[in-house]
Amino acid sequence: MVINSDLLEQRKRVSDRRPKFKRQESWRYKRLATNWRKPKGIDNKMRRQMSGVPPLVKIGYGGPRMSRGLHPSGYTDNLVHNVAELSFFNKDKDAVRIAHTVGTKKRLDIISKAESMGLKILNGKKTEQKPSDPDKGKSKEEQ
Repeated sequence: MVINSDLLEQRKRVSDRRPKFKRQESWRYKRLATNWRKPKGIDNKMRRQMSGVPPLVKIGYGGPRMSRGLHPSGYTDNLVHNVAELSFFNKDKDAVRIAHTVGTKKRLDIISKAESMGLKILNGKKTEQKPSDPDKGKSKEEQ
């Protein structure tokens, strides 16, 4: 189920009209990747925005303000570090993403609480806790 589909559609329309910004001279040299870097040379034709060169990244190419920060599912993307932070979110508009620094034990608590609240979890694969090894922590003589 996709919510905010009209906002996502509007963002897609603006994105389709936006030029593909390329790094200057990346088409000329194989060692340069095409990802954007701002041209900074004193006589640089791209920086001076002369005709016949690719466009610069500018503020006017931004997407609609209402659709910024939306996940492709239409929910707003929110980062969560503990169980207490789940109480701030609305299940109809917000989805949660568990921070990568959260360990397995707390991650399982967050997932179970979010599922009981009806929140959508964007990266919440249920990780099974490994059974603890009874020999772990013992030296070779004790085993």
